[in-house]
Amino acid sequence: MSGSRIKSLPLSMGAQTIAAALAFGSHTIIAAEQEPECADEGAKPCVAEPEKSAMEHIEIHGVRNSVYRFDRSGDPRRVADLVDTPQTISVLTLDQIQESGKTDLEDILSAQSGVTLGTGENGNAFGDRYIIRGHEARSDVFVDGLRDPGMTTRESFATERVEITKGPSSTFAGRGSSGGAVNSITKKASIEYNFGRVDLAAGTDDHSRFTVDYNLSLSDAVALRINGLSSAQDKPGRDGIERERDGVQLSGVFQASEKLSFVADAYYLDAHDKPDLGSVFDREAREPIEDILVYAQDNDFLDSEVTTFTLRTEYQLSDSVRLFNATRTGQTENGYITTGLRSTSRADEDPQAPGAATMTLSTHQGWQEVEYTTSQFNLFWDTEVFGRAHKLVFGLEYTDESVDNGVFDIAYGNEGNCLTNGRGGVSSSYCVIDASGNQVSNVGGLMDRSFSRGDADALYKIETVSAYVMDTVALTEQLDVFFGLRQDSFDYSNATSGRGGDQFYSFSDSMFNGHLGLVYDVAENGNVYATYSTATNINGGESDLGANCGYGGLCGDPEQAAQADPELVENLELGTKWMLFGDKLMATAALFRMTKSDVMESVGDSYSTLGTLNTGENRVQGIEFGLSGNITDKLSVQASASLMDSEVLDSYNQDNIGLALSNFADNSYYLQLRYQPNERFAFGGDYSYQGQMFGGQPDTAAGYNQETGEYTIVVPSYQVVGLFANFNATEKLTLRANIGNLLDEEYWTAAYRSGSFMYLGDGRNVRATVTYEF
Repeated sequence: MSGSRIKSLPLSMGAQTIAAALAFGSHTIIAAEQEPECADEGAKPCVAEPEKSAMEHIEIHGVRNSVYRFDRSGDPRRVADLVDTPQTISVLTLDQIQESGKTDLEDILSAQSGVTLGTGENGNAFGDRYIIRGHEARSDVFVDGLRDPGMTTRESFATERVEITKGPSSTFAGRGSSGGAVNSITKKASIEYNFGRVDLAAGTDDHSRFTVDYNLSLSDAVALRINGLSSAQDKPGRDGIERERDGVQLSGVFQASEKLSFVADAYYLDAHDKPDLGSVFDREAREPIEDILVYAQDNDFLDSEVTTFTLRTEYQLSDSVRLFNATRTGQTENGYITTGLRSTSRADEDPQAPGAATMTLSTHQGWQEVEYTTSQFNLFWDTEVFGRAHKLVFGLEYTDESVDNGVFDIAYGNEGNCLTNGRGGVSSSYCVIDASGNQVSNVGGLMDRSFSRGDADALYKIETVSAYVMDTVALTEQLDVFFGLRQDSFDYSNATSGRGGDQFYSFSDSMFNGHLGLVYDVAENGNVYATYSTATNINGGESDLGANCGYGGLCGDPEQAAQADPELVENLELGTKWMLFGDKLMATAALFRMTKSDVMESVGDSYSTLGTLNTGENRVQGIEFGLSGNITDKLSVQASASLMDSEVLDSYNQDNIGLALSNFADNSYYLQLRYQPNERFAFGGDYSYQGQMFGGQPDTAAGYNQETGEYTIVVPSYQVVGLFANFNATEKLTLRANIGNLLDEEYWTAAYRSGSFMYLGDGRNVRATVTYEF
């Protein structure tokens, strides 16, 4: 299978594949379901040009048909089909995402198996935070193969599909990517068709969402595409917790000649939320407090503003050599002030109810500004060496990232209404429970905060030059080999201020990573593969943490930090991939073992820069299964399951050895089904399960009580069920209904290491969407 597939493209594809390729603006050669006409029968295989009139009548994006499987990665460096790629890669298509009813990338990813959420030092770490196979991935988010640095809110209105790569992938991604990486593929203009679509949604919790997607082919060489978004809603089940999103992406393509093309896009997103830190862990009951009151303050906010400009240039030097460049410059501004809640008791000195149990409010806040420029050059060369077909990729990449982190200066308009004990002794606090044990009135105005932007406390800068080479070679008709090697050379600096005073960190280093994979066809429709891959993380690699070693910030003083070795992750994976039911369904299974060594651990109170530097080691191992595509012409499926185990193998603290990693679910499952009995009606649903997790610091042992023999912070397992139905009223008009969290289960997605907040999932919600195509 793989041995032949890398030598030539298939001569024909199904209607669903054509529809997907058109929607994705792909330049992949597509053939209609007909025999091609060739000028020379003895020439190399030719491909039929699809008729434009046929293209214009293909229904796109889940109105008539729905695409739950995609054949190839959106990263052009992955030259083989996904079924022939020796790594676990899950692809979430646009149709699947839309029918699930999920819109923010955080919600989309958190439903998937093998992916969990984490919390930040001050609540939300400025935005989305993902953990893949037990390892931090918040800095391993990419857009069209280019790193998307910083913490921010990420929306899906301009996204064609989302790819989740499991296992270390530094050969492609560079630094980080310990457990994997996330790559969003954006919508791009295409000269091949005209297409317009408007979606208007309304629902419970004041939900409203308007999106537009319009592609206009101005000529055989020029096309424009615009995607727009305006949405607002309350968090389901949490009155007063608000989310607003406004965005636009403008994309253009210019086919300068048969060999030269340019694709450019400009992207803007403005997001305004009133954030919610959720519930509190009750240590005595060993469970989160249910039905927690909404305690966010009236002027709490989480604001993100994202602006990027991207230019892609492709030049066909010859029949076998192609040059591709992608260059992006971007700016991201993030800021938040949010409110936490903790259980405590009033101090004996409290004049109203001394010693009474209560709950008090706290403030979590910060801001971040990101500026970055990145340019990636790839040279693709298809050639034969010693009679073997090679697909070579040579790459150079330059990235310059600057991240300023800071705090707000906050004043409180109201005095505290109770006295509690704290680190500094008895102090005035804001209690949401009065002396009689009832909730106080006007909880949202209890603190009456005002704020102004304060000073920066960490000025992070990293400049990286990378070089890599990859090769996919067909050794025999049955055996393909993939090989990749990458070097990243960086100059790093970080000026921090905190409890330990002002410090300036500066060092340079080079890292090497590799990837080796074998794919052997055991049948025409199935293979087995083996792969070895590595990843490295530098000291202070997380841009939002300054010298807070405990969450991935810098460990040690400036001299120690420069001497630290990179953290190293090694992955061994054995898997199999099969194309079933006439190549309509892909089934995958993979056994893996990931070992992370030279882990930098924090000591003491975890707030200082003091670290043990490369004393830790941990391991994650397990098995993953996946299904994507069509079981029958009427039944589509996207499913995945992860059964994993994590363990700390070594630590400066011997008590940590043998414990599980924090925010890690041993078992997780995802299933989305779609059934279309006729041309006008389709229905289905999705099911997500996450096993029990334990709170703690990232990439280290979960909190554990040696005296009781129990983990200190527990995130209960949960399951969420959603339903959807599509009705094609006319050729242009479609109606869709979604019910999210059908069982209205109260569930928690992540826990802070102290249990002082636990993120809440959305309650039951109902939405109706009207789609009009033109």
